[in-house]
Amino acid sequence: MRRAAVAITTAMVVVVTLTTGFVLGRTIDSQQSAASEPSPKTESPSPPPTSPESSAPPSEEPVPELVPLEPDDTWDGPSGTMRLTGTDEVALTFDDGPSPSWTPKVLNTLSAWGVKATFCLVGKEARAYPELVQDIVNQGHTLCNHSWNHEYDLGSESAAKIRKNLERTNDAILAAVPDAHIGYYRQPGGQWTNRVVGVSMKLGMVPLHWSVDPSDWDKSVKTAHIEKEVRGATDAGAIVLMHDGGGDRGRTFSALEPILSDLTSRFHLIPLP
Repeated sequence: MRRAAVAITTAMVVVVTLTTGFVLGRTIDSQQSAASEPSPKTESPSPPPTSPESSAPPSEEPVPELVPLEPDDTWDGPSGTMRLTGTDEVALTFDDGPSPSWTPKVLNTLSAWGVKATFCLVGKEARAYPELVQDIVNQGHTLCNHSWNHEYDLGSESAAKIRKNLERTNDAILAAVPDAHIGYYRQPGGQWTNRVVGVSMKLGMVPLHWSVDPSDWDKSVKTAHIEKEVRGATDAGAIVLMHDGGGDRGRTFSALEPILSDLTSRFHLIPLP
């Protein structure tokens, strides 16, 4: 999608450049034939961005007006993190598990609706409950690293400490499922820094944020609020944050079925690849 936007934008710039050159040439001819006529003011177009896909055939038709392209918001999360799926599809994500109390219930509900999701696993919980990691993978869901012990301030640590933490978490997940693909990292609390983003990317994990947060982590938030927030705030391309671990998730679980009933009627729900 972003490559397409770059290609389209570049083609438009090339057309403007050719059109401007044509106008300038006509202006010079006009000056030579009638010096008394003032030359029209022309504007220099911005240089095209450097891109291996920036070339496009010029158009012979003048462009009367440039319409700004819609910005690609996929990567506009904090510190350049992924905030949207980049398609019309919606992704549900569950953080802080696996939990023996809630993860099996969430998995059963997702299975009943034929929905796959992405689970952001805490390393020490993955080590404690490897069978739940196996269940998540065996049922077709995808995985995300969520730090070893849900460290909110991990991003302020040195790059070496961050790397050690994320690798330890990945090792715990891989001990449960040796061939597991861990394609994402989510910083606890969304407390991103450029450093933690950089380390996660060097380890081959996409820094994953969200666009919908029903605050189901807040003990004061009721089931009705969780349901209403997810249903009302979810648009095409949304990444929805919810929790299957880290405490009592009964309210999230109670809201999950009506959420699935609504979202599956409006969107295609996917696990992040």
